[in-house]
Amino acid sequence: MIKNIRFYRVHSEWPDSENALDSALQNAAFKPCGTFNERSMGFEMPVEGAGDLLCRRVAGADLLQLRIQSRILPAAAVKEALADRVAAFSERTGRAPGRREKRELKEEVTADLLPKALLKSERVAAFYLVNEDLLGVATPSAAKAELLLDTLRGALGSLQAVPLAYRQPASSLMHQIFLGDGPREFGLGRECRMKDPSEPKSTVNWLDMDLGDKTVRSHVAGGLALDRLGFQFDGLVRCTLDQDLVIRKLRLEGIEELDELDDEDPLARHDAEFTLLVGLIGRLLGALKKNLKGYAT
Repeated sequence: MIKNIRFYRVHSEWPDSENALDSALQNAAFKPCGTFNERSMGFEMPVEGAGDLLCRRVAGADLLQLRIQSRILPAAAVKEALADRVAAFSERTGRAPGRREKRELKEEVTADLLPKALLKSERVAAFYLVNEDLLGVATPSAAKAELLLDTLRGALGSLQAVPLAYRQPASSLMHQIFLGDGPREFGLGRECRMKDPSEPKSTVNWLDMDLGDKTVRSHVAGGLALDRLGFQFDGLVRCTLDQDLVIRKLRLEGIEELDELDDEDPLARHDAEFTLLVGLIGRLLGALKKNLKGYAT
């Protein structure tokens, strides 16, 4: 289940079918990390048991998944092996290695250790809402989202995508919800983060609290700005929203009702869950677009 999402508006052409998108993604298909490579990344099948395609179109959305495989080479292991290599150099030549020589020795050590290093994989899912030209990347990390976007650009040939933004800042709606003056479909949650506008690194976090309490609200009245807010939408979605429109801690009501599909057909369970996600996220994005006066770009 996707828990975090960063959204991007896509202004370039998107493949018009599941097969067309798969064909493009094959240009950047995942290949295991080579013996002497530190990292490898590419797209892989996003769903087990759904065939060999590198994407899956369900409920008007294309699901894809980037796999990032890295070799784990602890810095301490490199440092220890390098010390032995430096000692051997000094004993052989009667002098300490210079800066360039030490760099070359470190490269030799890294090359020797890489084939023995363990592998680990990270996966970043994404989904494209066909009718909205919106790409959701399932990570709160901007750096990981950019990795997926760069790999997708390489696969498609080009991709014009910009972070989702509306004409009004998200903080304006967050402030209304916080004070109880927001649209009726938005209900106040129990989590928020505030920042001091004059000291951006200074933050106050409220977790599992009654945000309607006067003590909590007094901080905003005193000049702190809302940077993140937990809320409920239509009684069906619970999440937190950042002022840069990153959704975190996403929770869909009614997801437990799909548990009965687990033992019967895992693929059916996946598709049902993804359909629910796409439908509710689409409604949430529509409400944000309406209340924040449309897209900025």
